[in-house]
Amino acid sequence: MGSLIRLSVVFVIMILLVWACAASQKQSGMTTRQSVLKSIYPALRSVTHFFGVKSAVETPANNVDPRSSVYDIPFELIDGTPSSLAAFKGKKIVIVNTASDCGYTGQYEELQQLHVQSNGEWVIVGFPANDFKQQEKGSNEQIAQFCKKNYGVDFPMASKVSVVKGAEQHQLFRWLSDPALNGWNSKAPSWNFSKYVIDEAGRLTGYFDPGVSPLASEFKTALQTAKP
Repeated sequence: MGSLIRLSVVFVIMILLVWACAASQKQSGMTTRQSVLKSIYPALRSVTHFFGVKSAVETPANNVDPRSSVYDIPFELIDGTPSSLAAFKGKKIVIVNTASDCGYTGQYEELQQLHVQSNGEWVIVGFPANDFKQQEKGSNEQIAQFCKKNYGVDFPMASKVSVVKGAEQHQLFRWLSDPALNGWNSKAPSWNFSKYVIDEAGRLTGYFDPGVSPLASEFKTALQTAKP
């Protein structure tokens, strides 16, 4: 009964937030939907954490060497410049699939905070994807402008890709979700803002569902764990 009451209270709060935001003017560069989603993200984060929704964490029992190198996989930055993770060898790397029209879009702000806190020890690379409910329909130019203008993002962003398993899945996300390549993990992103951590030696060391905040203790612990 207590859980039902708490859930009801949270639901009412979220409805009020949606109504209040929908009645307000759009934020600069945002649609009404995006403005609403940004405002309700803190409540969504609390709800998903409390009920364990989209909060799975996958880690290997021991560090596992990959079957192929993640550094060899090419991708394009959001401005079309060719790149690869080889540019970040010796650092921990956070790979996250992103979207502009998702309830978790507010994580851009948290990812930017994490980027500022890195002191050069880790790098975040965002990969926009339109795989989940078509929540990233914009062009690369529109996505880049949205992220910079509304969340101050200045960590690397890649060109839009597909991240779910299938013929269109980008090579990097195939590596991240195929144990024959990364050594242990088969989990592809469950939704926008799924996160993977790669250590300084190019080993996949963790998968984190969207419900796990980039500022959550379990996520920051994964980043701050010393290389064995």
